Amino acid sequence: RGVCEQLNVPLEVLPLQNEYWDTVVTYTLTEIKEGRTPNPDIFCNSLIKFGQFYSKIDPSFEKVASGHYARVESNGKFTLKRSPDPVKDQTYFLAYLTQQQLSRALFPIGRFNKSEIRELAENSDLPNKARKDSQGICFLGQIKFAEFIKHHLGVMKGEIVDIDTGKVMGEHDGYYYYTIGQRSGLGLGGGPWYVVKKDIKENKIYISHDNIADLARDQFTAGKFNWINEAPAEGKEYLLKIRHGANFYRCNIVYHGNDEAVISLNKSDRGIAPGQFAVIYDDDVCLGGGVILL
Repeated sequence: RGVCEQLNVPLEVLPLQNEYWDTVVTYTLTEIKEGRTPNPDIFCNSLIKFGQFYSKIDPSFEKVASGHYARVESNGKFTLKRSPDPVKDQTYFLAYLTQQQLSRALFPIGRFNKSEIRELAENSDLPNKARKDSQGICFLGQIKFAEFIKHHLGVMKGEIVDIDTGKVMGEHDGYYYYTIGQRSGLGLGGGPWYVVKKDIKENKIYISHDNIADLARDQFTAGKFNWINEAPAEGKEYLLKIRHGANFYRCNIVYHGNDEAVISLNKSDRGIAPGQFAVIYDDDVCLGGGVILL
């Protein structure tokens, strides 16, 4: 609002709270209750920012600009490409956009590094020039994720069990507060402890000192794919992300029918969990991705 006032740009706020709740928040809560690891930011983009928002505004707006660190190129078809800033690149969160959505998307800062954007904002003395980087889940703001879960799902006490000895080590507030591979937030002495298993039916969390290597794997099954242009081919090596950030794996893909595929990585990761999104790249081109099923 302050930037628009400074630049004398008309501002109209379009409320989408109900649409957001019906799609992104509902999906997040459902995934958490099922014991999976959701990524609401991906659906925030595909269903709200580039979905419901597109349908609400006047169709005469040919392009819709956003502050994502990404690039779009067109050569008959629209291609989503990575930003030059490896840390801030946001193509992982845009992997479920369609050709139609990309046809209207405009990413004016996508060719810059974050430091360059900071410099531009400083030079223009924008009101938000010193604003901190946004972090965490988009719809939470300053609310912690655990507080959000507690408000909607409440507390359901259960046992924390050492998987190696069977000894009950403590009590937790609900299996849905924990993810596989998690280290912090257990509140136990004698650590480090890692979450290695969740028993959703019995509401038990299993932890370990020593079995962390067992969590690491270099293969998983994915499905519910969205390919922006063409699907990646079998027998070819690609790059892959299973979370936002600068880290990539090399991978290849083998399809099982039209709906699922086995993806193999060049090295193991101990944080692979159902519900996460696996996004595949061909060099700097984001091909799309799928949901980790197993």
